[in-house]
Amino acid sequence: MSSDELLNLFQGFATMAASEPKIVFARIGLMLLGMVLIYYGKKGVLEPLLMIPMGMGMSAVNAGVLFLPYDLAQATDSLNGQGTLFVSPIVSDTVKLMYVLQVDFLQPIYTFTFSNGLIACIVFMGIGVLLDVGFLLERPFESMFIALCAELGTILTFPIAVAMGLTPREAASIAMVGGADGPMVLYTSLILAKDLFVPITVVAYLYLGLTYGGYPYLIKLLIPEHLRGIKIEKSQVPSKITSGQKLTFAVVGNLVLCFLFPVASPLFVSLFLGVAVREAGITEFSQLIEHTFLYSATFFLGFLLGVLCEANTLLNPTIFLLLILGITALVLSALGGIAGGYILYFLKGGNYNPTIGIAGVSCVPTCAKVAQKEVFKVNPHAVILGEALGANISGVITSAIITGIYVTLVPLIQ
Repeated sequence: MSSDELLNLFQGFATMAASEPKIVFARIGLMLLGMVLIYYGKKGVLEPLLMIPMGMGMSAVNAGVLFLPYDLAQATDSLNGQGTLFVSPIVSDTVKLMYVLQVDFLQPIYTFTFSNGLIACIVFMGIGVLLDVGFLLERPFESMFIALCAELGTILTFPIAVAMGLTPREAASIAMVGGADGPMVLYTSLILAKDLFVPITVVAYLYLGLTYGGYPYLIKLLIPEHLRGIKIEKSQVPSKITSGQKLTFAVVGNLVLCFLFPVASPLFVSLFLGVAVREAGITEFSQLIEHTFLYSATFFLGFLLGVLCEANTLLNPTIFLLLILGITALVLSALGGIAGGYILYFLKGGNYNPTIGIAGVSCVPTCAKVAQKEVFKVNPHAVILGEALGANISGVITSAIITGIYVTLVPLIQ
């Protein structure tokens, strides 16, 4: 068997040999990165529910590149005749799309759930079922103040991104990474910057791991031990919030936000529908949304994100800029939240733990757990999880509001 015949038999090697060096190195690097994500997902350093399927998809799609038949190469607009049988994210022509739907095995899931924002809404509905808004209603002003401070990244990154050459639509999409809420980034970029939808979404979910792995170091750097160990003294036990009050909050909140920001109403109704189902005590729906919808959506979201990390797709010169802006947004949001924690610490005469501020970043419940974990290391008797969850839940709502503002106002900018 000749070397050419051998290469045609093992097309992973053949496509490597026929590619430019930058593509070869990118494919190898992404395969290795996929394995790293799986390793750290298994270790619990990164979120395993997302990172393990994402790492598997990332490794497989960069290994499984082949020479496409002529008709499939034409349908996917392949420039060099190479591609995969996973998904073709850039196909938009109806005739070509119908053909690709019959070939790429993940194309139906991508086209009918991912690229139209449905998967983001399903995840948000699942988050709503998991949220106990009572933590927010027990201390609404503190929680909302922290959450607003923690939107620093989503606000400041926008002008920074514009100054660095992005359009307002692209800037708003990458700025939403500062909310550390993947469905928000997915939804915003889908509406405002569809040409960068794939890389922005991938950058967002890659960086969400930093909230779990990187934020503890930021807390240790900015908050000294004696402040991290503060145990909040409560003058009175907070009154119990009833399920009726929580349901009322969900209904009114949904109506007000959908009325103010109709373009983001799919996100609002998904979140508050989940809350309403939980508080109405409909266990059949709660179990369906939490165990079937949420976990299925999370699995396919992670897997699809990994598959979208194909070397040709990510070798966009804008990617490096998006990486810088994504980490900038997350760091600024963390700084804003911690600053809010310090402000409340001084306003309350020292009876407030500034570590709670990091929980205003809306990666729920990760940021709240990170805050409690760091406090527990210093003082096992200090329990701030309730306050942290209140800020965390508020962060979800404020991020949704910022999404509504960006999606509504940015298109009006000339």
